[in-house]
Amino acid sequence: MTHRIVVLGAGYAGATVAGRLARRLHPDQTEITVVDASADFVERVRLHEYAAGSELKRRPLRDVYAGTGVRVRLARVTGVDVEARTVTLTGADKIDYDTLVYALGSASADHGVPGVAEHAYDVGSARSALRLRERLTDLGAGGTVLVVGGGLTGLEAATEIAEARPDLAVAIATRGGLGDWLDARAGRYLREVCDRLGITVHERTDVSRVEANGVVTGTGEVIAAEVTVWSAGFAVSSLAATTALQVAPTGQIVVDATMRSVSHPDVYAVGDAALAEGPGGKPLRMSCATGIPTGWQAADAIVARLTGRPVRRIPIRYFNQCISLGRRDGIIQTVTADDRAKATHLRGRLAARYKELVCRGAAWAVFHPTLLVPFRRRRIISPAATAQRHARSVSSDVGGAH
Repeated sequence: MTHRIVVLGAGYAGATVAGRLARRLHPDQTEITVVDASADFVERVRLHEYAAGSELKRRPLRDVYAGTGVRVRLARVTGVDVEARTVTLTGADKIDYDTLVYALGSASADHGVPGVAEHAYDVGSARSALRLRERLTDLGAGGTVLVVGGGLTGLEAATEIAEARPDLAVAIATRGGLGDWLDARAGRYLREVCDRLGITVHERTDVSRVEANGVVTGTGEVIAAEVTVWSAGFAVSSLAATTALQVAPTGQIVVDATMRSVSHPDVYAVGDAALAEGPGGKPLRMSCATGIPTGWQAADAIVARLTGRPVRRIPIRYFNQCISLGRRDGIIQTVTADDRAKATHLRGRLAARYKELVCRGAAWAVFHPTLLVPFRRRRIISPAATAQRHARSVSSDVGGAH
């Protein structure tokens, strides 16, 4: 009997899961389908570059999965019935599954701030980045751009635009201090870069409303801008919350250490869509640095459970935060396992090169999900055979203890 695996979403996490499964499960026994609205794999970590005028390399999904046997369905997911094990697509088409991997990711979140949807731009998707790109192209010399949000995405968008378009007046508004999570020396360097690029910084500034010609802050101050770029965080789709899956208040699916839903064992969630516990009990953050490892974890757990092998639980931890500050500058902030800044960092042109290698490596990993480690396509065994194998293993362990 064929085991049907459906992967919803082909971002970094979903694309990795599908490719890794295809290389580790025997094709005679499995049918792997990836559902995504785009025909291309999108390098989301480069969307700020695209918005500022750089070109993105096209990576068709058919090339990503060439020769693997993975089927690609180009459609939007409109519903998931975890009791009937079906996924509904645009046009009311349905797909049945035996194992589901939910990897629908996240999008830019407005956090209920009025005017964001009507007046702001973002780099949360290829479509929105293209929209911003076209608007910046139309913006003449002396035009004003305000980036709202001082996280990694906001910093990269502001510096990228300022470097690519020195004829524009670029500003950034941050709720806290500029780069206040970085170590002190890295924070000072970030300020130097913003000064050099001519970026005006509005610190400790809450934006309460976005208007056609700028924003209004919580204190009533108006910051004028012909283009407002919203980068104040991300949120997941509300789709999971409409199902019987256990979800967190964030809308993310609650999973265990193997990325398996705590309420429905035939469902796995990876990347931004999953609420997974990291080092120190802190939730893993939404990022590419989280997405790919959770994809590895889920794929390996699915293979292990289907083939009757021990399930490995490899803790996911962080090593650094990579921030590009235009094409020729950057900061690589080293961090603890739970993502707190250490007192060491790399900066400047070398950091920019390091970040570029990280971006290239992330795309390479999607095409090479087993990281070139030799693999074997294993056969699925029945649950009864799995139980017998487990019993023999336990018996052996007990016998060896005497």
